[in-house]
Amino acid sequence: MQNDSALLEFFQPGFVPLDLPPLAGLMRARPYLDAFITLFRGGEEEVMVRLLVLREIGARAQAPRWTPQDLQAHFAYINPVKLETVLKRIRDNGLLVWDSDEQLYSLSEPGRIALASIGTLVQFSDGDAELGYLTAQVAAGQSVGRVAHEALQHLLARLNELYRDFEEALESQSEFQIRKAQSKLESVWKWVEKGTEVMHAILDDDTLDLLTLNQAQAIATAQSRMLRLTSVFQRRLSELAAQRVHLGESGLTSTNVADWLRRLDQDTLANLGRDLLIFHPEPVFVTADELLDISEYELVSRERLEYIESALPSSEVAEDVEAMEVERLLDAEALFEELGALAARGGSAELFEQVLADTYNVTAYRLSLLSLLGDADAALEQSVVADLVRLPLFLEAEPGVELLEHLEVAAISRGRLRPVGAVK
Repeated sequence: MQNDSALLEFFQPGFVPLDLPPLAGLMRARPYLDAFITLFRGGEEEVMVRLLVLREIGARAQAPRWTPQDLQAHFAYINPVKLETVLKRIRDNGLLVWDSDEQLYSLSEPGRIALASIGTLVQFSDGDAELGYLTAQVAAGQSVGRVAHEALQHLLARLNELYRDFEEALESQSEFQIRKAQSKLESVWKWVEKGTEVMHAILDDDTLDLLTLNQAQAIATAQSRMLRLTSVFQRRLSELAAQRVHLGESGLTSTNVADWLRRLDQDTLANLGRDLLIFHPEPVFVTADELLDISEYELVSRERLEYIESALPSSEVAEDVEAMEVERLLDAEALFEELGALAARGGSAELFEQVLADTYNVTAYRLSLLSLLGDADAALEQSVVADLVRLPLFLEAEPGVELLEHLEVAAISRGRLRPVGAVK
């Protein structure tokens, strides 16, 4: 093993590195890890040029072998001396193979594998790269029948981290934090759905070992918990909307003012507060360690939102929002009366018969209300929505969609509303 003595220096006397299972696994993959070491050792500029050259060489699928003249012509935009240095490094470290008989260059096996891994990573550079990449790794392993335990562990850990962040946002009771978390959930939604499909496929595979199946079950549970948060976010935002303080007859609410203040810089805020305080606030207890710790977080670790121009909405806009809330309340009351009559006579009805309205927006709102039937948390509120949730009805979903002849709604999910306790 190359550099055995240097590696032994990291361990206590008497320990044999290869006896450690985690390190033994890394050593078995050393030819492939060496490819990454070759690519990523050195300055950032050198690394980017190496990756550029290697990706361009690997991109020529129809003619994967290159002559020296091909390389010089293709990379004419790179300094010839620098190009020769890059080619020599990846050639000397086994990523590029020289065929002396045919006088041609080609990628080695470790070089091709490293390139494929980097290509997958670059593909997920937009959106939630981490969850998308981890889900793709598990999906790829499942498709070829080789699901890596480590990939499952990383996916489960990321899902648990996201769920914890969402819970903390809900516990904060901050409308801004909840909206940010809701936006994050929407951005990773497609990966959670894709992960659910993959977990179903893994759990249906009888050839996998018990450890893999247990990990897949844990991931499926974490994904189900996350999917249930959609209605929780919406319900909590509705509760906060009901608690907004309206400022006189201006149409503005405390949320509008708070959002506007959050977008102001420090100098503007200081000018707004000038002459409003009769005393200067002073910290009761501050030490250098606390100041350094907070400063490091604020200057280095804290993720700041991109600056967005935000202006207070006009009173006309606020009146429109208030009118919309009133309209939704009336829609909820109308749906409650219809479902109350249905429950009173102990009947059942097709989902589209109870949901379909004149417009798409009202139809979607009525469908979202029906999804809350039987929700214990929503039933504790004091509102027409809570009254609707407590009705002795349950929604029985069915596969497929119902095609409709409607100006704004082309199709709707199939299902039936049945009395609680009814036998299908």
